[in-house]
Amino acid sequence: MFTGIVTDIGEIESLTPVAQGQLHRLRIACRYDCATIADGASIACNGVCLTVVASGVAQGKTWFEVDAAAETLGLTTAKHWVVGTLLNLERALKIGDELGGHIVAGHVDGVATILTREDLPDMARFHLKTARELARFIAPKGSVTLDGVSLTVNAVDDVTFSVLIIPHTLAVTTLGGWQSGREVNVEVDLMARYAARLLTCNVIGNC
Repeated sequence: MFTGIVTDIGEIESLTPVAQGQLHRLRIACRYDCATIADGASIACNGVCLTVVASGVAQGKTWFEVDAAAETLGLTTAKHWVVGTLLNLERALKIGDELGGHIVAGHVDGVATILTREDLPDMARFHLKTARELARFIAPKGSVTLDGVSLTVNAVDDVTFSVLIIPHTLAVTTLGGWQSGREVNVEVDLMARYAARLLTCNVIGNC
């Protein structure tokens, strides 16, 4: 589990397709202490929970490797990642850690496309469009995770919604570089998902 509070920005150093392209082995450079990264640990990369399979230090920089499988490549923006791509990183939540964002599973539901970027004094507002099956879980003042960042939804209009990004978030995540046309990973709020499931069960009565 995660909170959507980014703790580092990693950079893809290498990407190796394996298993006939159905699996990508990624090496990601970061600023984490290598001694704290264990094989099998979970690290959210642009909101995608990936499992560490190796780690080390090279030229004074920590690196870790993860595998992105076919499901991840098909459902998320991982299919667009290349060497040099910057990724929002977050380590898995520990008991006793501060819950600064909201409960995030690291299970991306789909993608949204940035329609417009509106630059304001020290801030930026993004308008995005997502699939209808995801849009129904997004509510004004509710939480949504975009590329691993916990954000508050400002407004919703059918399948479009907007978020306002504060200066700190623009500075410490990849969101400062977002532009129109970019696809971003979306994870809807867990509470919204379960509420919708319970409502469906009550209506059809066969859960």
